[in-house]
Amino acid sequence: MTLSSKLPDVGLTIFSVMSQLAAEHRAINLSQGFPDFDVSPALIDRVVHYMRQGCNQYAPMTGVPALREAIAAKTAALYDAVYDPESEVTVTSGATEALYAAITAVVRSGDEVIIVEPAYDAYAPAVRLNGGRAVFVPMTFPDYRMDWGWVRKAVSAHTRLLILNSPHNPTGSVLTREDIVQLKALVAGSNILILSDEVYEHILFDGRRHASMACDPELRQRSFVVSSFGKTYHATGWKIGYCLAPAPMSAELRKVHQYLTFASNTPIQMALADYLGSHTDHLELSDFYQKKRDLFVSLIRSSRFRPLACEGTYFQMLDYSAISDEPDTVFARHMTIAHGVAAIPPSVFYHQLDDHRVLRFCFAKNDATLKEAAEKLCRI
Repeated sequence: MTLSSKLPDVGLTIFSVMSQLAAEHRAINLSQGFPDFDVSPALIDRVVHYMRQGCNQYAPMTGVPALREAIAAKTAALYDAVYDPESEVTVTSGATEALYAAITAVVRSGDEVIIVEPAYDAYAPAVRLNGGRAVFVPMTFPDYRMDWGWVRKAVSAHTRLLILNSPHNPTGSVLTREDIVQLKALVAGSNILILSDEVYEHILFDGRRHASMACDPELRQRSFVVSSFGKTYHATGWKIGYCLAPAPMSAELRKVHQYLTFASNTPIQMALADYLGSHTDHLELSDFYQKKRDLFVSLIRSSRFRPLACEGTYFQMLDYSAISDEPDTVFARHMTIAHGVAAIPPSVFYHQLDDHRVLRFCFAKNDATLKEAAEKLCRI
């Protein structure tokens, strides 16, 4: 039997590749973006509580009502944005599922989708699988800022969707107020929709505020806003995300969602609803991770790596050009095998594999892990 691939040039994701390599060589894994510290015991207790209460069957397709109400309440408190939990909040099996459902809901054959690079590697394949054409626009280097002149040149009569990500993975940059002004001018009077990946919405540094698409009434009416509980509660393996969107857009997203996963984990949803209503961990996350960022940067100060600006997320970009001229994919592999620290080569997040001789390191780790990794990096 001959099978023709819909994604012939897509292989194993770089996150799996580097994590597997780290495991094989017993390296410290600062590549894949997951914490090595525990979920709150109080949150785990709530999950166990609902499991023992027998809440182990299918949740409603759109999400447990209590969780959708808690998400709507949190969004209103943070962004002064009113979403109807019944028709405008949808719980998904992770943010990636929400992203795929949103793209599938609105992208048709011949549509163009603007993707800002470097980009999370799930965006472009979803566009291709739905018959769309990805139009790539690079951020500036080394400050990783939006160039709105380039974005405007990328817009055509076929542009259906603009995908944004802030705080940005892998670079750690954050959209500014001026970016929002430019964005509003770009889409005004058009039919361009926005897919805003905001999974790191609670991790911003040095007093910055998150510029959510939910904050602006005009942008809100054309935006899918996607977020996740995995990054907020150190529970990436639970895969519970959600999407906020106006009712007509949510209705189309739900048509896709019901055939992707139908429903997400019931006891975890119920536990999250309780926890979100009684805890303020999300309001303390920026301070928590800023200390991690500052510790990691201070520990590698004597190394030959040069840190680039990190305004949000839990990723630090390090320039290694003073160490090696090797491509980032080669140097990342060498560093994992020979020096015992795994990182992500960002060139894989560009469609033309742009290589700036930088690597992405995850600092969502215990202090002891960061200190051990930094010692190894300082010896390179």
